[in-house]
Amino acid sequence: MAATQPKRPNFLVIVADDLGFSDIGCYGGEIRTPNIDKLARNGLRFTDFHAAAACSPTRAMIMTGTDHHIAGLGNLVEWTNISGQNGPKGGKMDTAPQRGMPGYEGYLNERVVALPELLRDAGYCTLMSGKWHLGLTPDRSPSQRGFERSFAHLPACSNHYAYEPQLESPDRIPEFMTMSFIALHSEDGKYVKKLPEGWYSSDGYGDKMLSYLKERTENKDERPFFGYFPFTAPHWPLQAPQEYIKHYRGVYDDGPDALRQRRLQRLKELGMIDQDVEPHPVVADEVKAWEELSADEKAKSARAMECFAGMVESIDHNVGKVVDYLESTGELDNTFVCFMSDNGAEGAAYEAYPIVQSTMLGHLTKYYDNSLDNLGNGNSFVWYGPRWAQAATAPSRLYKAYTTEGGVRVPFLAKMPTGVPTPAVPNGITDQFATVMDLAPTILAMAGVAHPAPAYRGREVVPMRGTSMMPFLEGAAPRIHPEDFVQGWETCGRAALRKGDWKIVFLPKPKGTEKWQLYDLKRDPGEVHDLADEPEQAERMRAMLKLWDQYVLETGVIPLAPELGQWMEAMEEQMQENVWIEYEYWKDGARDDPEAFTKLPARFQRTVTGI
Repeated sequence: MAATQPKRPNFLVIVADDLGFSDIGCYGGEIRTPNIDKLARNGLRFTDFHAAAACSPTRAMIMTGTDHHIAGLGNLVEWTNISGQNGPKGGKMDTAPQRGMPGYEGYLNERVVALPELLRDAGYCTLMSGKWHLGLTPDRSPSQRGFERSFAHLPACSNHYAYEPQLESPDRIPEFMTMSFIALHSEDGKYVKKLPEGWYSSDGYGDKMLSYLKERTENKDERPFFGYFPFTAPHWPLQAPQEYIKHYRGVYDDGPDALRQRRLQRLKELGMIDQDVEPHPVVADEVKAWEELSADEKAKSARAMECFAGMVESIDHNVGKVVDYLESTGELDNTFVCFMSDNGAEGAAYEAYPIVQSTMLGHLTKYYDNSLDNLGNGNSFVWYGPRWAQAATAPSRLYKAYTTEGGVRVPFLAKMPTGVPTPAVPNGITDQFATVMDLAPTILAMAGVAHPAPAYRGREVVPMRGTSMMPFLEGAAPRIHPEDFVQGWETCGRAALRKGDWKIVFLPKPKGTEKWQLYDLKRDPGEVHDLADEPEQAERMRAMLKLWDQYVLETGVIPLAPELGQWMEAMEEQMQENVWIEYEYWKDGARDDPEAFTKLPARFQRTVTGI
């Protein structure tokens, strides 16, 4: 009698948006995350796992296993579209050279094959509920990249309650808010005209993923499933059900510096950082120190952090709903479940951005209620700023959008399916270096599916740059990557390259020096001591810069500063500022017109419709 083939594993990939390294309980946080913590107790936690410095680039790498500059999200399309979107006061970076260039399309391009496409072709049921951010039009939607069922938040962010104030004539949505204002969703490739009553993003995504899984069960679908469950929380605006926010009353009243010290101490107790680690000093010149705030300012700042905590607890609640269902059906044991953040905590002080100061702050005053007791509700709109963010990224330097460790080092935990061992490491914690690009090749290996490069369905596609974790997980290899691995990062002119424990970083002003810096992460994980000018490191610097040049050539980075490579001036034939979004869904009537996306400038029509 032939041996029974083992059942292929299911997959559930959970992504939080702008979650800090130490926000969840199993990474040292005080926020209530019992469901995520339970997964961690039964799995593996990584302390040296890396994403891109911003959300859509990371999500492109999750979907493809290759670098985001190759996959079409070389930069956040919102930042490429308007140079000032990424510019704090004192910044001068111009994103014009990227417009119209390969790898900067702003959606998942045809050079890559998406993970759900491969799994669908291999007999998997493919499901998605949550944030997409990899294309706005129907033919860029998840339904066109391998998902059988999908409920997708299409833009970068939006009001979590889908609140839209009725604007008085002649008021318009401020430029900075256009792409963070409307909760644009599609289901199975068709725009959702109206979200359900009582909508809150995390609950909505949890309910929809649950409904897809139940539908599969009711239909007696015996295929294994791939579930992609990416939240928009805890991305600003900081909004959560008050029942969660109230759990944190008074917890943050002593301010972000005190929280930072508590988090650092807890990380040490967990064995996630060394006892003698030197944290990078807090960098927040654009906002007041906690002790300089008035009593009212302190109260609102602490309440903003309470709202953030409530958002994280709500994520955990919805993770629990889905995981509990899988347990009730007996499928959890054979499901690979992982949880991660898409980048470091969001620390931008948007009130210091010229583009925000010019129109947005007045708009918020007129149309939103940011009084203390209303914070967290749908008609409030706040962010929490650089000091709270650096409480979560410590001991690392800076936060989201920067290629320092604070921007790219993220929490990642995984529970293995039946038949895949969890490596025997102390307390289930590993310091193995890994990146988000390693996720797709690992999943394909578990599913027994080969990547089809160099061709897929008659078109050329690139291979994956990530590495399968399976040899490490199964004990066949001591490491995921070799000790002298090379990994590059670049987002909006902020760059880094790492070889083993050594890392070079380039940051433009005002947060950086506009010179390449060098750090030994083994001795200096906080990136505190720049060794670039040390004579004994001159040869290392030359070698690292050559590796950077190679990374640029291999991935198609368009340098935005001469120090990053060949300086490219914007060409006249490239798109001009603020015409770089395929579908301007915030324009009056756009959501109500199913043909709106075909009524685009000719160059977009050729891209979108093939005419």
